[in-house]
Amino acid sequence: MNEVQIKDNSFLRQYETTVDGHLAKIEYSSQERKIFLTKLIIPEEVTTEGFKEAFLEAVLDDIQEKNLRVVPTSPQIAGFLRKNRKYKDMLPVGIRI
Repeated sequence: MNEVQIKDNSFLRQYETTVDGHLAKIEYSSQERKIFLTKLIIPEEVTTEGFKEAFLEAVLDDIQEKNLRVVPTSPQIAGFLRKNRKYKDMLPVGIRI
């Protein structure tokens, strides 16, 4: 999977990307230097191998550049963080997954 181009749509509070003509998004809310990733929405029509992982990595890299902490409230996103320990230091103190 090639690098995913994402857009932070702060008005709708979601990260977006278009893949195979469909909009994939991660909804979030932010509060005091923390971003709560609440929902991952990838259309059923998107069957590109490795897309979900590449999308999540692109979003987490963007959040890391902004020096924010991540609180995954979506089970899919928490599972991804559990498997990818390189993002562990982005979790706020006291949050374990």
